[in-house]
Amino acid sequence: MANPYTLLGVSKTASQEEIKQAYRKLARKMHPDLNPNDPKAEDRFKEISSAYDILSDPEKRRRFDSGEIDEDGKERPGFGYGSYGGGNPFNGAGSGFGGFNFDFGAAGQAKSGGKKRSGFDFFSEMFGGAAGGGAEDIFSNMKRRSSAKMQGENVNYDLSVSFLDAALGKEKEISLPNGKVLNVKIPAGTVDKTILRLKGQGAPGSAGGANGDALIHILVQPHPYFARSDNDILLDVPISIKEAVLGSKVTIPTLESKVALTVPPNSNSGSVLRLRGKGIKSGGKTGDLLVKLYIVLPDKPDNELTRFMQEWTPAASDPRAKAGLS
Repeated sequence: MANPYTLLGVSKTASQEEIKQAYRKLARKMHPDLNPNDPKAEDRFKEISSAYDILSDPEKRRRFDSGEIDEDGKERPGFGYGSYGGGNPFNGAGSGFGGFNFDFGAAGQAKSGGKKRSGFDFFSEMFGGAAGGGAEDIFSNMKRRSSAKMQGENVNYDLSVSFLDAALGKEKEISLPNGKVLNVKIPAGTVDKTILRLKGQGAPGSAGGANGDALIHILVQPHPYFARSDNDILLDVPISIKEAVLGSKVTIPTLESKVALTVPPNSNSGSVLRLRGKGIKSGGKTGDLLVKLYIVLPDKPDNELTRFMQEWTPAASDPRAKAGLS
């Protein structure tokens, strides 16, 4: 196997978090389930998993960096039990502990009830057999850890939706970073930065572990003239002086269509008219459409309006005094 640092694409000075992020990125890319037509995908995935197994464990990483173990996590000559005989520490008359044949004579027989102790008995005592399990537990635990179920990573996706789609609800088709194509239902009344969680639609798990989830981050785009307050929709509507003074019917947009709005006579700028039930339907409630009026003058000077204003003598009234500004 290649150098673990090279396989994960990190430097020898990389932090544990950098190693973790590098592994996750590669695992998502090289997982066999995501590369069904690549016969070598499984081998590559095993290599990066083995590399991560060494570098994610501070003790294994220290031993690898110091040359005590190789890229496969095996003891190098001159380190560990193998140094006593230079070969397999468990077999052979002249290799490792093999030369001892694990025969501890009378002392060994006395401690084992008169029976000769085996090499496995020796390791059971050495690793705490009296405390329960000994070497058998160690090896079985190692096996369990190597085949432990691991849940797949969550997949994050930013989904931009229009103001109207978020307000009314919409189903949209998206392509996730892992290649999956999903139909995502945007609920009516969805607000900006809502996160929709799609269970099991993330990266595949390993060793029978559950799939991760797809986290859809909703980004609601602003509307050119609608705004929102809870389930109410806010709309500013311009009217002319004549419409304000005499009253009128004006056509305005709503979320779903256009309607006629009655402007009462003598309406002021800032007056708010409420159209009930024309807001957002969400959470068992339906909001209203709140229309704020504001008076606008003609784009170009109107001579008749100018002459009228010059000759008009309004009733004594100071609008700034009513507002508390004078």
